Amino acid sequence: MSEPPAGDAAPVLVTGLPRSGTSWTGKMLAAGRDLVYVNEPLNPQHPPGRCPGVLRASVTHRFQYICDDNAADWLPAFRDTVALRYRWLSELRANHSPYDLARLLRYGTAFTLGRLTGRRALLDDPFAVLSAGWFAARLGCRVIALVRDPVSFVASWQRLGWTVYFHELLEQPLLVRDHPELLELRALVGSQDRVLKAALLWRATRTILERTPGVLVTSYESLAADPLTGFRRLYDHAGLTWTPLAARRITRACTGPSSRARTGFAWSGLSRTAFHRMDSRHVLSDPARGLSPEDAARVRALTT
Repeated sequence: MSEPPAGDAAPVLVTGLPRSGTSWTGKMLAAGRDLVYVNEPLNPQHPPGRCPGVLRASVTHRFQYICDDNAADWLPAFRDTVALRYRWLSELRANHSPYDLARLLRYGTAFTLGRLTGRRALLDDPFAVLSAGWFAARLGCRVIALVRDPVSFVASWQRLGWTVYFHELLEQPLLVRDHPELLELRALVGSQDRVLKAALLWRATRTILERTPGVLVTSYESLAADPLTGFRRLYDHAGLTWTPLAARRITRACTGPSSRARTGFAWSGLSRTAFHRMDSRHVLSDPARGLSPEDAARVRALTT
């Protein structure tokens, strides 16, 4: 097995549970124009996943677990992705709609130009969060994991009506073997208590991230409160050059109008991200919006 890239050649992975600010963070890291932004290659839904031009591998689960024992299925595919080698024919055979063709042109062009100009890949993928250690060790990624305040995280999922299906985690034997704390979730398979399930997913993920080497765990709230200071630190960790252009673009993106902040989520663009210009400090004003005081207290008790 060849050595992963190091130093200035290292790709970047931004991960964390969905609704933890990965799209925003990824876009801000790409603001310096040294990275090619790649959105959620491990998303099992199309779009943004199931795009073999970007990742020529079959994703079967949310939070697909990747480790040395199944790396033969994933390492060649991800080596192509982080090397910005776009698989034009594979994508064209799989996806034919006008949206798919527009996405093919966007990503294919971005990959090709990025490779020719020496840019690095930036993977924004919340579904890689449980495999973050493998990305650091085998692909040489500079890994940044976003962690949101648990009450704010659960409230966001509640407002969107989201839930987690624990069977998708538990039916991955290698994942349960390496992270046995996930076994406590077995009793909640089929549960309709979305608050409890989201809180326990947050707790298990945080525990896993804290013991995973090669991962910089970063608070979403700290970035939102002081984006220039926070992102300058992340630029240093990722081996990126902090420039006046990056500072201007981050300032403009994080101090914009908050007209959409009350909804806070909408798919946009060919990358299908939820990122939009906003006043980042606004997200700190009402973290429990959507939760009753009783549920907020329950989340705190479960995640302390």
